[in-house]
Amino acid sequence: MINDLFNIFLPQTCLSIFILIQILAALFVPIKLYNQARAVSLVGITLTAFLLSTVQTEPQYFGFKNSIMSDYYTQLFHFIILICGFFITLITKKLSAQSKRNAYTFQALLLTALLGAMLIISSNDFLTLFISIELLAFPTYLLIAFKKGYFSKEACFKYLITSAISTAVFLFGTSYLYGICRTFNFTEISLLYSFAVIMIIVGLISKLAIFPFANWIIDVYKGAETSILAFLSTIPTLALFGILCRLLVFAFSYSFEPVLIIAILTIITAFWANTYAIKENNVKAIFACSCAANTSYVLLVASLVSVYNLSTVIFYLLCYVFMNISAFTFLNICENNKISDSIDSFSGLFHSNHMPVSAYIISVIALAGLPITSGFISKIYLFTAIASSGLIFIPFLLILLLLMVFALFYYLKLILPLFERPEEKNCIKLKSGYAQKIVLYTTMAITILIGIAPEWFIQLCRFIAYNI
Repeated sequence: MINDLFNIFLPQTCLSIFILIQILAALFVPIKLYNQARAVSLVGITLTAFLLSTVQTEPQYFGFKNSIMSDYYTQLFHFIILICGFFITLITKKLSAQSKRNAYTFQALLLTALLGAMLIISSNDFLTLFISIELLAFPTYLLIAFKKGYFSKEACFKYLITSAISTAVFLFGTSYLYGICRTFNFTEISLLYSFAVIMIIVGLISKLAIFPFANWIIDVYKGAETSILAFLSTIPTLALFGILCRLLVFAFSYSFEPVLIIAILTIITAFWANTYAIKENNVKAIFACSCAANTSYVLLVASLVSVYNLSTVIFYLLCYVFMNISAFTFLNICENNKISDSIDSFSGLFHSNHMPVSAYIISVIALAGLPITSGFISKIYLFTAIASSGLIFIPFLLILLLLMVFALFYYLKLILPLFERPEEKNCIKLKSGYAQKIVLYTTMAITILIGIAPEWFIQLCRFIAYNI
């Protein structure tokens, strides 16, 4: 157990210690020191990231009776999760200030969610996976409800109900699987393609807002605070896709039918999300649709199991999380300046806020998949993966291309009002903290860097995929 702790679990142990520190601080530290809660989390995340270098990855390491594993694949996802967690922590200053008494509690919840996401990626049996999913889910419920008001509580309740149903389906499938194989361990299960696996996969993808479980995402995004949305749109997505890609390799290698079902569901989800967003005037609702659509694109490629497609999924997620954090950081700045979620409220902002608005525009055009951004490269990579998976998937590719053209309309709805003349609309000078600026401009720079010079990142993702 000591060997396992030092060879595979040292980063998670470090993060657990800082969670305990935040909990104790919530009990004993005076309220006037609430501002230090964020600093404690930043230090904890940074140390955890450094400790990733101590984890054995070559060869693969299995610890705690094969319930936890480590390799290059898990390490990359852990690192991306921690980077996203670092950026999200930086932009939570306003939320911590609004609830000074609960600042340390809030940070403890955020770190617990990061720990759950890391454990999901490392899980090597269904029992550990279930516990890890719940370790991510429970703090997420509370983070969504942390913003005061009716809508955040409604969003939390709807997310809770949807998550509870998906968890029940997941456990139902897991129980069937245990009845067949008498084990929860991934590497010991020989018969994965069964009714049990279908239930497990459905239970996981329902947490990704895939049809018919997609409606919750609109209300949750409308009700939650924007820094929490930056978390919700990145960390759970990374964690669930990280484990799904490993499970799909086993589940879909036995038959073609599940692949076709998943492909159809992703097309329906993309159609619903891209058409629903066109009629929306709420910025958060539009980004909710964008997240659902992008998730469906990634799931389609992930279901077409191959090493090349796995590298595509990893690269797409790598690009997606940074452009998403950039967009939600700008929305966080706007929310802190009392700007409402209506598109009309953003009118004319460019004329007095050139730099932050430009960064926001870059994130939006990246989500739309336009050139010189990482979004363009990742979507080209994604199209290539679908096209190379067989002629039967060419119609799916053509439908996705058509839906992405529709998506340009609502992405333009987010951008065009920003350039309206100041005399036509009241325009304000946005005030933002240094932490928000650092996150906004850093993620913007990463988005442009990957778009201009993607070779190194693509090679990294291929190396990880070939060594899974």
